[in-house]
Amino acid sequence: MDLLLIMTYAALCITIFKVFNIPLNKWTVPTAVLGGVIIVGTLILLMNYNHPFTQIGNQVYSTTPVVSGVRGKVIEVPVEANKPLKQGDILFKIDPVPFEAEVARLEAKVKEASQGALGMESEVAEAEAAKIKAIAERDKAQREFSRYKRGYDSGAFTEQQLDTRRQAYKASEAAVKVADANLEQAKIALDSEIGGENTAVLSLLAELRKAQFDLEQTVVRAPTDGYVTQLALRPGVMAVPLPVAPVMTFVHTEEQFYTAAFRQNSLQRLQPGYEAEFLFRALPGKIFKGRIDEVIPAIGESQFQARGALLGTDALRTSGRVFVKLSITDDLSDYHLPMGTAVEVAVYSDSFTHVSIMRKVLIRMKSWQNYLYLDH
Repeated sequence: MDLLLIMTYAALCITIFKVFNIPLNKWTVPTAVLGGVIIVGTLILLMNYNHPFTQIGNQVYSTTPVVSGVRGKVIEVPVEANKPLKQGDILFKIDPVPFEAEVARLEAKVKEASQGALGMESEVAEAEAAKIKAIAERDKAQREFSRYKRGYDSGAFTEQQLDTRRQAYKASEAAVKVADANLEQAKIALDSEIGGENTAVLSLLAELRKAQFDLEQTVVRAPTDGYVTQLALRPGVMAVPLPVAPVMTFVHTEEQFYTAAFRQNSLQRLQPGYEAEFLFRALPGKIFKGRIDEVIPAIGESQFQARGALLGTDALRTSGRVFVKLSITDDLSDYHLPMGTAVEVAVYSDSFTHVSIMRKVLIRMKSWQNYLYLDH
């Protein structure tokens, strides 16, 4: 672009020499050259610093590798590669029969467990009745044992008869302890609830929700507006939930923005909201208006991560560029530009605004220059 400015000045000098019939001698030519060095140099310095330009820019977009959430056989792939899709459109389907059977099985178990939980109150009541009965039998056995002991002391009963009553009394005491333990167990089962649900029922409900989620994963849908590419999936293929084996790649188109890399010298003239102009090599003669959305607060070349070896001086010998996120405000719907198109960007700051006219003229000249395939 600086070469275009020099050539423009040279053409202007030649025109002046021709129109005014200025002779070419040892005074006029050096004066024109020296004046050009001073004027063009000053203008270039002011323009480059206050209204930076970069040829390093691209449209940036995100992609998502599509991976099956469950393992199963693919039964339908209704999408076509590189065709526009809306959010929620079906990408492919997996055979749902095994997952539907699992959901039905767990629903039956939940119903069975729920009925069992309702019967726990009656089990507590039965355990309480059994304990009361055991206590009554123990009291009866105790009275019999006491009566036989008195009779044994008076010689009415033999030692064998007394021992039989003693064993019956001990057995009744053990029965009371068993009934008490059964009652405590029934109460614990009744009281073991989380959020108002019995733990057994709650565990089955969690399994049921997981099975329902797996069933929903048999239909894979588009996460946003976009299209799929690298589509190698066909009906009959066994899909597996492995991140290293995506079945297709989804390209998002709901958000389109541009990123350009500027020299660090221009950092003070790069602010969000500044006006910008874009030129595409694919669209010669066209200039589009836009703005700066964000100046990325980090330079990638200076990053480092913890490793086994210490950093040396070479790690600091970096001179990366400042990344800027931009957006185009003009309508591009009439131009079929592929995602990731290269772009060149000029930014106009609020300093020395009169010099920006030069940048605008030069960027338009450069846009027309894209008609020439100078590298072929």
